[in-house]
This record gives sequence, C-alpha cells and structure tokens, in this order.
Amino acid sequence: MEFFCYHRDRPGSTALRRELLEEHWSYMDRFAAEMIARGPTLADDGDTPTGSVHIVDLPDPAAARGFAFDEPCYQAGMYRDVLLRRWRNVLGRTMWELPGGLVDANRFLVLGLGQGQAVDLSVPPDSDELIAYGPLLGDDGITWLGTAALIQAPDSDAARAVLTAERYADIEVHNWDFGGRP
Repeated sequence: MEFFCYHRDRPGSTALRRELLEEHWSYMDRFAAEMIARGPTLADDGDTPTGSVHIVDLPDPAAARGFAFDEPCYQAGMYRDVLLRRWRNVLGRTMWELPGGLVDANRFLVLGLGQGQAVDLSVPPDSDELIAYGPLLGDDGITWLGTAALIQAPDSDAARAVLTAERYADIEVHNWDFGGRP
C-alpha cells in the first residue's frame, strides 16, 4: 500500500531541524527500499525548510502511522501537523527513476484537496516534468480526497496547472526539493 506523508514544520523549528537532521536521515534510511519519493518543502527563499514529504510503500495503515509518528522530528515536537493519506503511484516509478535523471530545476509539491467527484486520476498529458503523481485516498483506498504531485516547472503557476483547478476545494503549491543524504 502506498502512502503520502507530509510533515509540516512548526514556525521557528529550523534550529531543531538542523539538530535532528542525522537522526531523521538515519530513520529514513530504514525505509530506503520502500521509498517512492522524499524531500523537504521550502519557503520562498528556496532555502528555509517548511516541511518534509515522504511517499512510501508500506504493508498497511498501521505501518504508515508508525512511519509518520515514530519519526524523530515528530517525536521531538518539530512538526505542527501531519497529513497522512493512502496514495496511488500513477507513474509507477520512484523519483530516482525520473526519465532524464535529476536536473537542476524548480520543483514543487502540488496538493489538491478534493471536493465532489474524483478528478485527475490518470497521468496528465505532457507529464515529462512529473516526479511523482497520484490521488490522495481515504483509508478504504477508494474514496478520492484529492491529488498530490511532485513536479519540475518554471514557476508555481505552471506547477498548479497540472491539476484541474475548478475541481478542488483548495490547491496548495510549495517549493520542494529532492531529499535524502547529499
């Protein structure tokens, strides 16, 4: 089962994040084989972390909750909230299998919070810039709650355009970068 996990940092937690970075990486290293994508969201300055995205393939919802809430930064109180949802990997690959490889580009997390009938369930046309893409699902793995995408794009407006805007209650766009050990 695939899960989308977004830990959002508490304001003023940058020093704690730096202090716990090695613990965080060591914890995530335990899930390397299950990882589909990972990386920090960043403030508009492109440098200050604002959260952490992890998309993982785990056996069940209990394992996903353990993954999200046993994480050292969560345990230390660094995060203000956690979004944990079932997810479906529409691209069928990891971020490390990105066609063309890792290039220096603007990258974004696009979160569309659903309303009504499901939309954007298949790979959009012109999807060469997609790093990860798929629906956010309820615990039953069927109920559509929205869509999450990691994308390379010229700017946040171009990233937002990957979703059918009028079909969502809200769309968030965050600067994002590849994560893991340098």
